[in-house]
Amino acid sequence: MPTAGAGSLPTGPLPTGPLPEAAPRPVPAPPVLTSVPAPPPVPLAKQTYVPTPAHSPAPTPISVPLLPPELDGVQAKPRHGESAARRAGRALRRVFASSTAAETEALTRAAHAIQQPVTTGRQLAVSSIRGGAGKSTVAALLALTYAHYRSDPVLAVEADPALGTLPHRLGAREVRWSGTDLAQIVGPDMLITDLTGYLLPFTGGGWLLPGSQGAIGTRLDLDTYRTVMTSLRRHFATTVVDCETLPAEVARTALVTTQARVLVTPATVEGVLATKSVLEWMGGVHRGLLPTCVVVLNHTSPDGGIDVRKAVEHLGAGGAAVLPLPYDRHLAGGGAVRTELLGERTREAAARLAAEVMDRAVSRGAGRQRQV
Repeated sequence: MPTAGAGSLPTGPLPTGPLPEAAPRPVPAPPVLTSVPAPPPVPLAKQTYVPTPAHSPAPTPISVPLLPPELDGVQAKPRHGESAARRAGRALRRVFASSTAAETEALTRAAHAIQQPVTTGRQLAVSSIRGGAGKSTVAALLALTYAHYRSDPVLAVEADPALGTLPHRLGAREVRWSGTDLAQIVGPDMLITDLTGYLLPFTGGGWLLPGSQGAIGTRLDLDTYRTVMTSLRRHFATTVVDCETLPAEVARTALVTTQARVLVTPATVEGVLATKSVLEWMGGVHRGLLPTCVVVLNHTSPDGGIDVRKAVEHLGAGGAAVLPLPYDRHLAGGGAVRTELLGERTREAAARLAAEVMDRAVSRGAGRQRQV
């Protein structure tokens, strides 16, 4: 007969009567909670903030020379803006005439206007209705003039990336970071010392942000332009923007969002006629645009083809200032603008232009138009 194992059910009759009471089970005592001291705070000087990028960082661009090696030596030796005979005649007139004091006073007034303080960054758009009007040349002259006279940071932005000439005019030899590249990394926590590492210095202490590396077909979209201009405004007291020719989208946006605008037109009948149409369009967009606009009559040849005073009356009827820029051999030769080689009339005209633009950018209205 098999024996019941430990795991077998019991056999036989079940026991009768009351069941024996089970012995009470001991209840464990609650655990004693002991306080753990918090770690000491880390001093602020030792804390390290590592920002988490919203997207993978863009690759670092490589430097590209503005002129390839095979074009070295193509640029002719820069000439002085005025001929030797003209400079000698001007020196003689200074000896025997009494106009020196008046010229000095005019330049002093212009310097005071250029150096007037600003509470927020002033952004100045430079555009034209057609290519070849001298838009980038005027933008470079303004940037160099502001960098010379002002002690606060000055920035030149190339918003005309398709083979623009502003880097050439400001003496850059190579281009690395463009506006499109900077828009991907710029942030509100960046200091000006962080930003200048992505910019190119130019004569006088100013900074340049190129639009591209010279690639054909390069475009600057509106969102990129807005990101860059909004982020950089608080760091630079004066920003000169070399825009695309009208009616490009970025150029139209710059005309209506900056504090002053400069329209460059060749000193020809066709140029005056086209610029008049732009001024009428601006007046229709907002009546406050014309009082903050300055038209530059750029003489690109030594022989003027228009009556300057009549052109000034025609273009200035709506409230815009109209200033001529005389022909200058140094500017006409292309390449980097060297202020020491500019003709004296050109330097004076650049100072008057910079003063007029700053006046209108600060006052946001019609300033005192300077004598032609």
